[in-house]
Amino acid sequence: MKVIPMSLDYFRHTITDEELFSLMEEKLYAAVIADACDQQGFPNQGMDHRIRLMTDSAVKVAGRAMTILTVDIYEITDDPYGREIEAIDNVKVNDIVVVCTNYSVRAGFWGQILSTAARARGAKGAVLDGLTRDVEKIKQMGFPVFACGRSVLDSKGRMTVVNYNCPVVCGGVLVRPGEIVFGDSDGVVVIPREREKEILEASFAKVEKENRTLEELRKGKFLREAYKKYGVL
Repeated sequence: MKVIPMSLDYFRHTITDEELFSLMEEKLYAAVIADACDQQGFPNQGMDHRIRLMTDSAVKVAGRAMTILTVDIYEITDDPYGREIEAIDNVKVNDIVVVCTNYSVRAGFWGQILSTAARARGAKGAVLDGLTRDVEKIKQMGFPVFACGRSVLDSKGRMTVVNYNCPVVCGGVLVRPGEIVFGDSDGVVVIPREREKEILEASFAKVEKENRTLEELRKGKFLREAYKKYGVL
């Protein structure tokens, strides 16, 4: 098994995005990344608890944000899906589609067709602060979707895409295109690009300390002793 060094130099010069995301999904989890964000002075990178995994509860997913901004509408326009189709057709390999609906409950913006189209372009999942539909079909696909709930209603005449690949606020977190997004059964966290490498390094370092702490706790060491030694809780 290949041992990958967890150093800033490694992240800067050696590892590809695909390798990094695979490693993150294997070793990390959302809570430890949130802790590393705290450590680096970014305490508000975890999305609202209402945004939860709607599909396989055991999944972990890491990728780069491809953002979409929607607004509510109250009429059927001449081209109701035009900008939406354009946005999805611009998805790239290793993207996680992040949709800002401003917590709209007008319709289920996401669904089976968008999941299929996005995955065909190489997307790894979708996160939205609104509603989704076709949940059972998306589960069968194995495509991770995080949302606030479900709706049977279509977006046509109810919601429309006004921009994409632009900064958005999703789940209370500012998300800029290309930033790393990580989601699991606990929720979704976004790594700010200006501290990406430092937060990654801190995340892997904390996991190592947590593993050592757990090992000693299982052997009977008191929590106070383990905390004094490793400084994690």
